[in-house]
Amino acid sequence: MTEMKKLLAEIVGTFILVFFGTASVVLTLFINNGPAGQTYASIYNIGITMPDWIGIGLAFGLALAVAIYAFGPVSGAHFNPAVTIALWAGKRFPGRDVVPYLIAQFVGAIIASAALLAISGSAASTIGALGGVGPFGDIGMIGLFIAEFIGTFLLMYVIMATAVNERSTAADAALTIGFVLAGIVIALGNFSGCGINPARAFSPMLLNLFVSGANAFIYYPIYFIAPIIGAIVAVYMYDYFHIDKN
Repeated sequence: MTEMKKLLAEIVGTFILVFFGTASVVLTLFINNGPAGQTYASIYNIGITMPDWIGIGLAFGLALAVAIYAFGPVSGAHFNPAVTIALWAGKRFPGRDVVPYLIAQFVGAIIASAALLAISGSAASTIGALGGVGPFGDIGMIGLFIAEFIGTFLLMYVIMATAVNERSTAADAALTIGFVLAGIVIALGNFSGCGINPARAFSPMLLNLFVSGANAFIYYPIYFIAPIIGAIVAVYMYDYFHIDKN
């Protein structure tokens, strides 16, 4: 498989994940958006209810499952800088390919946010924040880090147990990983927005700057570092349990 095909697969796969996932967030906020100045009963309620989070989780999860099934044989279906870096740290991915994969993933995510903005107009940013992430309520920086760490740890561990595990089929891996992502979004979405992917977190923040002026970049270091650490810990823990050193 040529390197260009692998990188193009990462761009398209990341696009699918970010576009359909964040579009579900924007659409939910469009539907639930009340009169100007509307206030909500809880600091954790920005217009997305628990049933809404189930739909959003399924949108992210099914998009990822489809992308894995379609492009897994081409690029390995990382679609997440944390996954790429963790696989490299676990000696399962060549160092020379890390930077090109990361660039492809960020490009795919940015194109996805730009496409969503082109389809929905400025309201996608001013009302829907382009599906961007951020801490809810008074979760705080430590809580945000823990949520992003745990979510990415679980996702990466399941990736290791399915996609990396040679005993698992591609179809089983795609569905399992997709549904796990859905569950993570449902459980953690109303705490951190559930980034667990530095590219997915970055692209709405970037595009929002050009439309609504919203600036969530103060939180981006956490959305970048916590997923990477969580994914690396997952790889090492998987190896600890599954590789016989004796």
